[in-house]
Amino acid sequence: MADSASGSSRILAEARSSLKHQQAGGRRVSVRSIGRRSAELKRLHLARKAARVAFAVMAILFAALVAGLVIDGIGFAGVMVTFLALVAAVGLLATFPRLKVPEIGALNRGDVRSMVARTELWLEAQRPALPAPAVNLIDQIGVQLDGLGLQLEGVDPAEPAVSEVRKLVGEHLPGMVESYRRIPANLRRETRDGRNADQQLTDGLGKISQEIDAVTRQLAAGDLDALAVRGRFLDYKYGDGLDQAALQLAPPKAEA
Repeated sequence: MADSASGSSRILAEARSSLKHQQAGGRRVSVRSIGRRSAELKRLHLARKAARVAFAVMAILFAALVAGLVIDGIGFAGVMVTFLALVAAVGLLATFPRLKVPEIGALNRGDVRSMVARTELWLEAQRPALPAPAVNLIDQIGVQLDGLGLQLEGVDPAEPAVSEVRKLVGEHLPGMVESYRRIPANLRRETRDGRNADQQLTDGLGKISQEIDAVTRQLAAGDLDALAVRGRFLDYKYGDGLDQAALQLAPPKAEA
């Protein structure tokens, strides 16, 4: 049993190391968080993993202890079985379930904190597929979303202005990125009307960043009427994202 306890200590150390790796982003989400809300989601996910690992380790050790008391010792074979069970349980629970990237259609659901967190997490996952200037803007927008989220938490969710701002963050912003990703990679640098898809995305994200900053300032000033008007304008301006660009750059369908 002493060997088992010693082995479990090593396993717990390995589990902590694995969990730190997962905290750094794992395989399905970005290594670096672009905002506090997405980082909060990751910490919550890791805390749940750590709790499951600790529970599994205690359950296995308790089972080994009970077995030892019942049969007057579990022997070397029992110690090895216990050790392997610890390895398997910790390895499995420290790896799975991974933190999944939210579906784009689910970003604008729930309260403001959840919306901002999911949007940041979704944007992080898109970073590898975006051009470098757009990645820099995504990082900047992540910081802005934290500030905007704080302002929205202090406003009545029933306000029409809040609904419009949520559309900008939870629908139009990710919609613009998703429209860019739908454009075939070999066509993204093809110039149409003096700009290619990379430039259109970067320009669009830059404008959305400016709008988020302006909206945050208006929320801080409590000017909800002006914000409602601005929200309707944003809905018209960004509602289609890069859809038109995607349609223009997509290869024509072959006629039947």
